[in-house]
Amino acid sequence: QVQLVESGGGLAQAGGSLRLSCEASGTIFSFNDMGWYREAPGKQRELVADLINGGRTNYADSVKGRFTISRDNVKNSVYLQMNSLKPEDTAVYYCWARRVFDYWGQGTQVTVSS
Repeated sequence: QVQLVESGGGLAQAGGSLRLSCEASGTIFSFNDMGWYREAPGKQRELVADLINGGRTNYADSVKGRFTISRDNVKNSVYLQMNSLKPEDTAVYYCWARRVFDYWGQGTQVTVSS
C-alpha cells in the first residue's frame, strides 16, 4: 500500500522559512510526477508546485521566486522549501504523486503569522 507522509509544517512568522518533506513508502517504483498542493480555509485545493516527468517544474504565480520544489529519487521523496512566507500562505499542504494513479498525503498544517 502506497503511503505519502509529510513533515515539516508548523508555525512561522511572516518573512520566515519552512521546509516541507514528503516520503513515499510501500512501493519500490519511483513516481513520474510529484508535487505539492494546498488548501486554505474556505478555498479549493490548489497547485503550489510540481515536478513533471522528473524535470519540468510548475509553480503557482503566488509562490514564484519564494518557493522551490525538489525531489530525491533514491529516497522517493519530494521537498518544498518555502521562503519569504506570507500570511496568505497559511493552509494545509498536501503531497501528491502520480504513477498511473494519483496518491495523496494526509496533509501538514502551515500557519504564517503577521
